[in-house]
Amino acid sequence: MQLDIKALFSASFWAGLRPDPILTVSQWADKYRLLSSKGSAEPGQYQTSRVPYLREIMDALSVTDPCDVVVVQKGAQLGFSEAGFNWMGYIIDCVPGPMLIVQPTTEMSDRNVRQKIDPMIDTCPTLAAKVPAKRSRDGGNNLKNKEFANGFVIFGSANSSASLRSSSVRYLMLDEVDEYEIDLGNQGDPIGLAKARTRSFGGKKKIYAPSTPTVEGKSRIAALFERSDQRWYYVPCPHCQQKQILQFEKLRWRKSEDGKHLPDTVVYVCEHCACEIPEHHKTDMLAAGEWIAHNPGHKVRGFHLSALYSPIGMLSWVEIAEMWLDAQGNAAKLKEFTNTVLGQTWKERGEAPEWRRLYDRREHYGIGTVPANGLVIFAGADVQKDRIEVEIVAYGRNMESWSVDYRVLPGNTDTPDGDAFKLLDRLLGETFEHEHGSHLPIRKLAIDSGYNTNTVYAWVRKQQQNRVISVDGQESSATLVGIPKARDVKTSGKRIARGVKSWPVGTDMAKTELYGWLRHDTPTEESGGIYPFGYCHFPEYSEEFFRMLTAEQKIVRLVRGFRRYLWEKTRERNEALDCRVYARAASYVDGIDRWKDQQWDELAAEICVRTDGEPERVAKPLSLMPKRKATKSDDPYL
Repeated sequence: MQLDIKALFSASFWAGLRPDPILTVSQWADKYRLLSSKGSAEPGQYQTSRVPYLREIMDALSVTDPCDVVVVQKGAQLGFSEAGFNWMGYIIDCVPGPMLIVQPTTEMSDRNVRQKIDPMIDTCPTLAAKVPAKRSRDGGNNLKNKEFANGFVIFGSANSSASLRSSSVRYLMLDEVDEYEIDLGNQGDPIGLAKARTRSFGGKKKIYAPSTPTVEGKSRIAALFERSDQRWYYVPCPHCQQKQILQFEKLRWRKSEDGKHLPDTVVYVCEHCACEIPEHHKTDMLAAGEWIAHNPGHKVRGFHLSALYSPIGMLSWVEIAEMWLDAQGNAAKLKEFTNTVLGQTWKERGEAPEWRRLYDRREHYGIGTVPANGLVIFAGADVQKDRIEVEIVAYGRNMESWSVDYRVLPGNTDTPDGDAFKLLDRLLGETFEHEHGSHLPIRKLAIDSGYNTNTVYAWVRKQQQNRVISVDGQESSATLVGIPKARDVKTSGKRIARGVKSWPVGTDMAKTELYGWLRHDTPTEESGGIYPFGYCHFPEYSEEFFRMLTAEQKIVRLVRGFRRYLWEKTRERNEALDCRVYARAASYVDGIDRWKDQQWDELAAEICVRTDGEPERVAKPLSLMPKRKATKSDDPYL
C-alpha cells in the first residue's frame, strides 16, 4: 500500500512538471473563445464545427505546423476574419510574440478593434488576464496596440506607412489585401512594407492573408492564390456520396407559369448523379468536406471558398439566387456578386468600343437641347495649353445619359483670367433648353487640375463651392471618386478647411464603367424597347468626337511581378473620353448614384414632366439665368 502511494505521488509529481500540450488554433478557439453579442450575430461559445472548412486553415497557422504563409481567396460571410482573431487570441495565450494586423484603412482598423478585438478580450478570461485593462496608465491596451507578456499586437492600416514601419514581427495578418493601395505615398507596396517586418524571424514567421478578390489582372489575392498549392473544398453529395466543389452554375430554381423566377425553390444539382440537394443537407456536407490541392508541392498554402458554403443561418442559397437575379443587366451589381459571392475575379471588358458603331447609332435630337428623359445636367472640363474642352451631359433614371453639347473653348490657360477661362465662365452662366420647354443649368462641373494646376485652383476659388470642383485622375484608385484633399494652406502650414479641394477620380473604374455602358445594344421592339442601365445617347456629332471617346483600351502589363490592366492611348487625341469621365465624377460627387425614385420624381416635377414622360401643357423655367441655345458652329469637330 505504501509503495502504491509513493508510485501515485511520483507519477502525479512528474505529470505536474510536464508542460501542457500546445493546442492548435482551432482547439484553442473551441476551448476559450467566446463570441460577444457586440461583434457577432451568433454570440456564445465559438464552435469550429459550425464552420468546419476553417479548421485546416486555422491549424495551418498553429506553431506546430511548418507552413509559414496561408492565403485565402474567398466570398463574403464565411468567417475568415474571425479565424484571424482566433489566431490572435491563440498567440496571446499560447505562443506570445510580436504581431501586426493590417486593415485597408485606419477607420476599418479602429472599427475592428472596437467591435471585434476588444469584446473578444473582455469576454475571454484567459486573454483578459494577460492584456492590461484599457484604463491602465501604461497605455498597453488601445486602438493601436495590445501588449502582453513577451509580445504585442499592433493594428496597422494599408493607407498609413507609419503603421507599417513598426518593430519586427513574427506574426502578420493582411486582411482584405485587394483593398490596399498599390503604392503607398510613393514609398512602396503596403504588402511589401508589412512583410519586411517578418524577415528577421525567417522560417518561424507566420503570414495569413484572407481577401475577397476584385478585378482580374489587378487582384492581389488572386495572384497570391495562383502561386500557392490551390486548395478547394470538396463536399459529398448526400445521395451518391461523390465529392465535388460547390458551383453557382449547379443551383437550380423553378419558374412560375408566367415565367417569373422562384428563387425560394432553389436546390443544388449533383454533378455526378444529377440528384437535387435541398440546402438543409449543407451542414452534414460541410462537416464531411475536405480540402484538396490542385497544385500540390508549393510551399504557400492557398484556399479558395465561395459563399455557397456559408453555413445554414448565414447567407442562404435563396439569398444568393435573389442577388443574382437582382444583378442582371447591372454590371456593377454583377461585379459585386462575382467578387463577394463567388469569390472570383471580375473580368473587365477593357477593349474600346467600336467608334463607327457609336457614330452610326447617333440620334436626331438637337445639339444643345435636352431630350425628354434627361432631368439634370453635369459637365466635365479638360484643360490644355491653348484651350479647354467641355462636355455637357444630361442624366436620367437608371444612369441613362444624353450628351447635350461638346465645346472647345480656345484661348490661353496660363492665368485664371485667360480667354479660355472667360469662355468657361460664360458657359457656366448658360442654360440648356429641355424638350418640354424648361431651361436647365449645369448643376455641377468637374475640371481637371492635371495641367496648369495652380491656375485651375485659382479659377475654382472664384466659383461657387457646391457648383465647381477640381479633380485629379488616379488610375489605381479603388473608388470612382475618393475623399477630397484640401489644397489651400495658411502661413502656419495648416490646411484651410473651406479652401479649394482636389477630388481624386478613379479613372480606371470610370473608364471601365463607361466602356461597358457604350457597348450596350440599342433596344428593339423585340427586346421590349427599354434602354439598359447606363445607356449613352449622342446627337449628330462628327466622327472625330467618337474617335476621341474610344481612344484608349486596357492592356495587360507585368508590374512588380503582378499582372496589371493599364489604360493606353490608341491615338493621340482623347479629350472627349476625359471630359466624359469628369462629367461622370461631377454626377457621382453630387450623389446621383444614391438618388431614389422620389428624387427623380421631384426633378421631373420641377421641369413639368410627369413621371410617365408625357409633357404638361405649361413649362416652368428652372432658372432666371440668361438662356442660350448652342449650335453646331460652336464645335470645331462638327
